[in-house]
Amino acid sequence: MASIVLRHVDKVYGGGVKAVNDLNLEIKDGEFMVLVGPSGCGKSTALRMIAGLEDITSGEILIGDRVVNHLPPKDRDIAMVFQNYALYPHMTVEENLAFGLKLRKMPKAEIQKRVQEAAKMLGLEQYLKRKPAALSGGQRQRVAMGRAIVREPQAFLMDEPLSNLDAKLRVSMRASLNTLHERLGVTTVYVTHDQVEAMTLGDRVCVLRDGVLQQVDTPQNLFDNPVNLFVAGFMGSPSMNFTRAELVRGDGGAYVAFAGYRLPVPDSTFAEKPGLDRYLGRKIILGIRPSDFEDVSAAHDHAGWARMPVRAEVTEELGSEINVLFFIDAPPLEHRDTAAAQETSDDEDGALPLAGDKSLWTARVNSRSHVRPGQQVELVVDTHNMHFFDIDSGLAIGHELNIGR
Repeated sequence: MASIVLRHVDKVYGGGVKAVNDLNLEIKDGEFMVLVGPSGCGKSTALRMIAGLEDITSGEILIGDRVVNHLPPKDRDIAMVFQNYALYPHMTVEENLAFGLKLRKMPKAEIQKRVQEAAKMLGLEQYLKRKPAALSGGQRQRVAMGRAIVREPQAFLMDEPLSNLDAKLRVSMRASLNTLHERLGVTTVYVTHDQVEAMTLGDRVCVLRDGVLQQVDTPQNLFDNPVNLFVAGFMGSPSMNFTRAELVRGDGGAYVAFAGYRLPVPDSTFAEKPGLDRYLGRKIILGIRPSDFEDVSAAHDHAGWARMPVRAEVTEELGSEINVLFFIDAPPLEHRDTAAAQETSDDEDGALPLAGDKSLWTARVNSRSHVRPGQQVELVVDTHNMHFFDIDSGLAIGHELNIGR
């Protein structure tokens, strides 16, 4: 096992197109690091540079304590898993697993031992004599992973390995990947455009946009404390609700005013977000996650939560919860960062016809709510979890990475 370090890494293609721009990233020994972002953000390019499949334009890449800039892929002691399984169709599962080890002239007994261990670990023992054509997509992907595991490399590099699988199988394969990493403890770099996959797999997640690193943190911290509008809008499904608002200090304390609503801002928020008080009397961008709403009739304890009466336009019943889509009387937020995040999200809320100059918001409420389309519903909002962003820069106000910027 080994750490992987990228120092000031650039990748410039012909015509001056920068696919990766001054990337600094340290992946710890044994860590599962996920690179996530929209198509064209540079995540696969970064992975291929670590693997040696792409030359770097400038900077340094270290695997363990070796600078590997000019080492060919075979000498980097890494194993890659791709989204297309790249199995040899004329070979059995057993032969596919053993092929790379035979090329290295490994003793037959050691090859047999490693193949059997990997097959047992991945539940492939009964399929060893089958050829890839006789396997399901999930089984083929497990063979591809097994071929990487038998190598016992210093690091696994995975480029969207689950994207060809159906939704239900992706969920079970994510669980398998988590279990494998717990068992093997091998440093893993995993590329995906799916932020749900990133949240469920990564020890830490690196969010990229246009080749530039936006934020690296644990999945929960990315969700709770996004550094800017792009990360806030990209991480989380359904995505965060945004609007322009005014931060006001009144007789009863501070509040945010927007679309005819006034939501109180707790005193503790000003302590947690240094510099927020400087925005009193000014316009800001307010963000509220769908999960920070609840239907007042279905909420157990909503003491101190602010009320927001709305009219439900659409309801999406998901079994354990309901998405309530509603309009607020404010124009949709137009900002380069939220637009970039929305273009890449899986949400299709924007497909609902807009009513004039109003914004479509989503609340995720408990399934005990009996709200139906066209009904008035009283929502409550956990105001302790509101997010505030600077209108010009798009940076989160009071975030530790932004203080002093």
